[in-house]
Amino acid sequence: MEMDWIWGLVGGLLIGTGGAVFLLGNGRIMGASGILGGLIDGSGRSNLAERLIFLVGMVLLPLLLWPIYNVEIDTHMTSNISVIIAAGLLVGVGTRIANGCTSGHGVCGISRFSLRGIVATVFYILAGGLTLAIFRHVLGVI
Repeated sequence: MEMDWIWGLVGGLLIGTGGAVFLLGNGRIMGASGILGGLIDGSGRSNLAERLIFLVGMVLLPLLLWPIYNVEIDTHMTSNISVIIAAGLLVGVGTRIANGCTSGHGVCGISRFSLRGIVATVFYILAGGLTLAIFRHVLGVI
């Protein structure tokens, strides 16, 4: 099996475990964009510590696991900074329009058989495919 598949499996297991721990720990659905958005717009002041701990964990866990695996992972990310900025903006706008991100709708929503999560995930995948096709075949920047 190619390592890309194994790394995808490991990442999926970590996200799924994080979602389960978050749900079992406080009874709420884990959505990374909602957690971060609540910090940015100030609506998450009531559970500020929980949000900060979650975000610190998202940054620290890969850094802690890096020495264990000690491999070079090629993300195939472009070096074109304008494409990276456009991608970030498109993801940010998309998560606001959909009222959630792939961790909230895709991982936690689908696992709970949420119709809203399933529909949002289908549209995320379609929008991502369409965006890739436009950026690669029409604009030629990827």
